[in-house]
Amino acid sequence: MNELDSLVESARQLFAQAQTPNDLENAKAQFLGKSGKVTELMKGMAQLSVEEKKSRGAAINLAKQAIEAALTERRQALADAELEAHLKAEVLDVTLPGRQRGQGGLHPVSVTMERIEGIFGSMGFDVAEGPEIESDWFNFTALNTPEDHPARSMHDTFYVEGGTAHAPNLLRTHTSPMQVRHAVQHVKKYRNLIDAGQTMPEIRVIAPGRTYRVDSDATHSPMFHQCEGLWIGENVSFKDLKVVFTDFCKTFFEQDDLVLRFRPSFFPFTEPSAEIDIQFQSGPLAGRWLEVSGAGQVHPNVVRNMGLDPEKYIGFAFGMGPDRLTMLRYGVNDLRLFFDGDIRFLSQFQ
Repeated sequence: MNELDSLVESARQLFAQAQTPNDLENAKAQFLGKSGKVTELMKGMAQLSVEEKKSRGAAINLAKQAIEAALTERRQALADAELEAHLKAEVLDVTLPGRQRGQGGLHPVSVTMERIEGIFGSMGFDVAEGPEIESDWFNFTALNTPEDHPARSMHDTFYVEGGTAHAPNLLRTHTSPMQVRHAVQHVKKYRNLIDAGQTMPEIRVIAPGRTYRVDSDATHSPMFHQCEGLWIGENVSFKDLKVVFTDFCKTFFEQDDLVLRFRPSFFPFTEPSAEIDIQFQSGPLAGRWLEVSGAGQVHPNVVRNMGLDPEKYIGFAFGMGPDRLTMLRYGVNDLRLFFDGDIRFLSQFQ
């Protein structure tokens, strides 16, 4: 065995003794480092002739390549040993179910909104949507709400930039403005029929959406949801209101024995007006009267603001709170729980 073969064998033995990557790097430095044995051999070639350099250099390069191969082999062996030890140290139960990302779902109020739209859709009602930043005219004036009405107070309403001092913009306090907006567009569409004295197709629409008022407690929120309904035609009566809303409540709560009562009340935009209460005949709320809606025959002034003749066209309107309906449907007694964003609470409804 010549000098270079002996050098390669020494490197292999030293690499084999290394038990850690750090030990292996120290062993490598003894052969391939700046002061390593292979480096010293290369430096010693300076005194050789050109012919001797060629043969000697080729032999040293072969030895260097053999040492590098042994080094790579040992590095891989150490890495494999480390991985095997790591796997043995970990307890892996292949019978456990895999981790899955939780699936989201609709918010309970959103489920209620879809349920409301589906029920009224089956009765032939369209769904109207509109701006949440509303003008004074659509939110108050067009709905026969006088300037001195409490709802126009800064303590009851969120006003925003825009509009004028006498007609400011605001976050809508109800979705009733969509009744007028939808009716105005409907009247424009059929203006030729109306002017010709012919029968205009009835206006039958609900307007669900977010609304805003300065109010917050266990049963009220500054942001809440409303669903307004409107049915205008030539022969729409209060009786139709009772039939439609009674059928809706029984379908929504899935209770045929549900009892409704209409209490006389007052709203600027309807006359006559009524509060609608329901009474469950079974369950934890059995026997109690619970208010669920305000309703009434559309006021003649509101009909005029829609562009219609109140002597010819008549109808009813109603407004209800999907948040309250959700509370009643699921037996929740604090409205704020729906908007706190607690997944533990909301996941119960999925």
